[in-house]
Amino acid sequence: ILATTEISFAALPSIRLHHPTPKHHPRRQPPVTMAKVSSTVHSSRRKSRAAHFKAPSSERRVIMSAPLSKELREKYNVRSIPIRKDDEVTIVRGSNKGREGKVTSVYRLKYVIHVERVTRDKASGQSVPLGLHPSNVVITKLKLDKDREDILARSKVGRELRAKNKVTA
Repeated sequence: ILATTEISFAALPSIRLHHPTPKHHPRRQPPVTMAKVSSTVHSSRRKSRAAHFKAPSSERRVIMSAPLSKELREKYNVRSIPIRKDDEVTIVRGSNKGREGKVTSVYRLKYVIHVERVTRDKASGQSVPLGLHPSNVVITKLKLDKDREDILARSKVGRELRAKNKVTA
């Protein structure tokens, strides 16, 4: 035999579910709106990072491109190319700056390359290769095969066409 009592919600204090923040906080810069350049690339930092770390090996190959030396750039009319094993490189950034060597492996999963004689000794005395990002090296000698020559030829033709059709104001 329970007595039912009615509760008046008007008597309860009003509860705010969230803090009312102004759209533009006084200490925050208003967002800069930019037109999207490519519909496939996200402007969001979060989604761009996700795409980077979830990228398949085929995309990682392109991301892991390294610039060519001035001589190679003039010869092939190409600024950078995806790095591969047996290319010869010079390190231009970091504590190993100035060192040269042949690329021993391209570790796409970690976005790094290993260069011969660029190693670190572990506490156990074992020598392990140091991972370098391809953007921190310059390719001084290319390992050319048929496929790579075709890639260079295609990009050279494309550049020449663009230069020919360029509109100057």
